[in-house]
Amino acid sequence: MRRRDFIRLIGGAAAAWPAAARAQQANKVPKVGFLYPGPEAMVAKRSPLLLDGLRSEGFHAPDQLMLVSRATGGDPARLAPLLNELVAVKVDVLVPLGPAATRAARSATASIPIVAADLESDPIESGWLASLAHPGGNLTGFFLDFPDFSTKWLGLLKETVPGLASVVVLWDPATATIQTKAIAAAAKALNIKIEIMEIKAPGEIEAVLDAASQRSPDGLLFLSSPLFSAYTKQFADLTLKHHLPAIAFFSIFPRAGGLMSYGPNLDALYRELGVMAGKVLKGTKPADLPAERPSRFELVVNLKTAKALNLNIPNSMQLLADEVIE
Repeated sequence: MRRRDFIRLIGGAAAAWPAAARAQQANKVPKVGFLYPGPEAMVAKRSPLLLDGLRSEGFHAPDQLMLVSRATGGDPARLAPLLNELVAVKVDVLVPLGPAATRAARSATASIPIVAADLESDPIESGWLASLAHPGGNLTGFFLDFPDFSTKWLGLLKETVPGLASVVVLWDPATATIQTKAIAAAAKALNIKIEIMEIKAPGEIEAVLDAASQRSPDGLLFLSSPLFSAYTKQFADLTLKHHLPAIAFFSIFPRAGGLMSYGPNLDALYRELGVMAGKVLKGTKPADLPAERPSRFELVVNLKTAKALNLNIPNSMQLLADEVIE
């Protein structure tokens, strides 16, 4: 073979390899690993919202996207094994829900992009992000540093329950103490006595609610936690059983039969998570994608439950509510 022909052959092969690689890359269907710290049934309700956000960024399942979901069933011991499964199938982006899942995802990988939703931690104080505007690592997402919710929650209970003087606060210790500190400060300012009770797992729910009822509080308050979100129906049923006026972070609580809620619109949040994950799949690095706080909040009250508890929801509150369930 003449030298000129050999060089031409090598040059042609070199040009062909990148083209082949590009074709292979173009045909690859990206994978999004969705880790939910609750029952599998809830994944079916959350996934369509996440997929809707991804679709708005041009990723249509199943041809252009594969959503790989895992649910812990409320068992924190399953977080690490499930994350290892998602890493093993080579997902292109991880979407963990809640502080425990976010911590586990950060421990599992320093290279796979992570788009998280953690409404119970301060990511700057935790050392997870350099700043909201410039996260600086492989993690971004939605975070809430618990600004004014404590005062708002207790104020709403006080408007609804005449002579409110004592409140049992239910807290998942897997979440940050920023919540308990905020509620303690708000209660002191409003001259309300509180007792904080822990719930660590689904199997403890009934026993803790029974114990809370024995304290005979004037009201009950659920702090933010994926555990409380995942098992809302059980919590709502138990508050009615024990005749406890309760307020929660998640609007699914009054929709499931609880008294009221004030917090972010979760449907909008899940969709925006999908949008953010889509941006990462299109090439934006988490280090350069600003983390966000939820921007839509809603007050939801259940008048039917209020009647069952012999309570009157003030007209002023009904007018302010985003949704009134009758």
